[in-house]
Amino acid sequence: MMADPMLAEMGKNLNEAMKILENGENGQDVFSVLQLVQNLIHDDDDKPSHRTQYVGEQAHMALLGHSLAAYVSVLDRERLRKLTTRILSDTTLWLCRIFRYENGSAYYHEDDREGLLKVCRLVINTRYEDYSTEGFAVLSSKQPVIYQSAACRPGLGQNLCSQLGLPLSSLCTVPCNTMFGSQHQIDVALLDKLIKDDVDTGKLPLLLIANAGTPGAGHTDKLGRLKELCVQNNMWLHVEGVNLATLALGHVSSTVTAATKSDSMTLTPGPWLGLPAVPAVTLYRHEDPALTLAAGLTSSLPAEKLRALPLWLSLQYLGHDGIVERIKKTSELSKKLLEHLKTLGSIKTSVEDELNSPVVVFRFSQDTSTSSSHGSVEGYSGGEKEVLDALNRWLGEQLAQHVPASGVDVVELEDEGTCVRFNPLMTAAVLGTQEADINAVVEKLTELVPLLSCTLRFKQDFREEVYQHPALTYIEDLNWPGLGVIRSEYTDDSKRQQDLEKVNVELLKKLKEMDTDFSFSSGPEFSPEKNCIYVGIATDDLDVGALVETIASVGREIEESGKLLENMTEVVRKGIQEAELQLLKANEEKLMEEGVLRQIPLVGSVLNWFSPSQSSIKGRTFNLAAGSLDSTEETYTMKAQSGKTDPPDTPTSTTKRLPGQKLFRRSTTGSEVCSEVGSVGQPEELLREATPLPSPQEVVSHVTQELAEKPGPFESTEVPESQESDEEGSIR
Repeated sequence: MMADPMLAEMGKNLNEAMKILENGENGQDVFSVLQLVQNLIHDDDDKPSHRTQYVGEQAHMALLGHSLAAYVSVLDRERLRKLTTRILSDTTLWLCRIFRYENGSAYYHEDDREGLLKVCRLVINTRYEDYSTEGFAVLSSKQPVIYQSAACRPGLGQNLCSQLGLPLSSLCTVPCNTMFGSQHQIDVALLDKLIKDDVDTGKLPLLLIANAGTPGAGHTDKLGRLKELCVQNNMWLHVEGVNLATLALGHVSSTVTAATKSDSMTLTPGPWLGLPAVPAVTLYRHEDPALTLAAGLTSSLPAEKLRALPLWLSLQYLGHDGIVERIKKTSELSKKLLEHLKTLGSIKTSVEDELNSPVVVFRFSQDTSTSSSHGSVEGYSGGEKEVLDALNRWLGEQLAQHVPASGVDVVELEDEGTCVRFNPLMTAAVLGTQEADINAVVEKLTELVPLLSCTLRFKQDFREEVYQHPALTYIEDLNWPGLGVIRSEYTDDSKRQQDLEKVNVELLKKLKEMDTDFSFSSGPEFSPEKNCIYVGIATDDLDVGALVETIASVGREIEESGKLLENMTEVVRKGIQEAELQLLKANEEKLMEEGVLRQIPLVGSVLNWFSPSQSSIKGRTFNLAAGSLDSTEETYTMKAQSGKTDPPDTPTSTTKRLPGQKLFRRSTTGSEVCSEVGSVGQPEELLREATPLPSPQEVVSHVTQELAEKPGPFESTEVPESQESDEEGSIR
């Protein structure tokens, strides 16, 4: 019985750890421990990494801060108190100045959601005076309500209610605009109506979570109007988002500047500046230190205050100009990419403020009403969105694979669908993105976009061509980023289910062996469709008719080859059974001719020595071509096999492709040559090369295996050794 691999690995690691502990009372030296850590880090080096984090000198300062925090923690209490107070106050002052948040306090936390959680506790303690003594019982008089945008991070509000012990009915998700403005901004008019309805029903509006850069598209809510609405209803406004980083720049859009008037906001300087293991920071304004202490926003523990030490070191190393320069550089990368995208056809961008938004979201899109002489996209209006989503998902994956330092990824937006996102503030400092990476992305886009256009254009033609071949079935899979999905069907339904998988596996193998740069695959690992062939991305010179005709012809040839093997198997089986009957009859005639005494081993040998007998048993030979069982007498007489008419050779196609021309591509020299090469020459030529008929030896081997599994009625019959060798050796 085999153990679970994961449990086995855990057991192995446990044994190694126990050996380390048992290896002497004094333990191991520093070098051995560091060597062990290095081995653990590089244990999976054989597995390729998709993205490698760039670690600069500023990152070394952040890592040094963690070591210094451990060292400082052993100082005497008074010196430790002075040091932590200085580090905390300096870091808070610098952050408030850099990001224009006047008179603010700071809370440093590892989980970027923890700051919002502490702020909610602060607001609850502020709005419910008896909360500190009566607890959650005081909330029953007026149920608190937390409002969030529909474009907020998934699961943010649910996590908040779970940590606070509030029911999900206390969370109100406000939809985004549908008529005017960005479709990723919270609908302010609808929010005002929801707040009034909650007040009328006896609920208490508590807090609003707004975005300065939505997680998906990077859009900013109308923070000025939201702040006015919160003041009118005595609500707390909390802002988060990647666009808050632009507050450090000299020129900031008014929509983002309004975030400085909020009651609290969460910053993530780690990814913005490329600082590993640096805490997130929540800046807030509140006058009552007792309530902030009760909410957990302040602490007297030195370990809590030392969280700011890595950030304190990094900010001093970078300086104000260095921080601004890094954020400015990432914003310029976005602008450069956006300028290039405007020059590309079939690419649409979704940017709220092109001059200030550091997030670029784009999507391949093509006018489906257009058509060309080679194909059209009519008939895909019903599943157009799913088809475009699949193509954009493939586009994003290709860009991330070929230009990993760019940091582009795929994002699913509610209205736009699947898009490609470039968010340099979250990835550029970590991956070391440069202007050359942006140029590489644009170059790759220039190469891939025409392929997507051709694929979208030829999809309908491909489906119609498949419908014209009864041996092929078109499988509707709108999530496949290619021409389509097909399955080769048996014309004989009796064995369809039994051999369908075998036929399609063999067909896929033959297609992959062809001289073409076209891709064929078995599809995604968890695809609901089985025994299918997934046809890949198309090119502009694709000959759809030749492609489908070749697939159908190869599948038909594989089916006919299987039928021929079955027919030949049956002929050979009958021939062997006939040979067994004739050999049994010959043995009986020999017994009658020679008598019983000659069959006794010792007596028969003596009689044969004195009076040799001439055997009348003749060998048999089976002719596969004629399907007949013949005597070997003529063979031994003429010293050669009897002449039978061999079947004529299969004629090969004389039509050849042009030099250097790949399969399934139209020729540019003329339409007649194109049609001849694409529609006739390719399938016939490929079938001769890729699908040979089974040899006689394969048939005999197949039959022998079947007979071995299912013994015949005469297998116990003894056959003389000489006759048996004649029987087997003469089969051809």
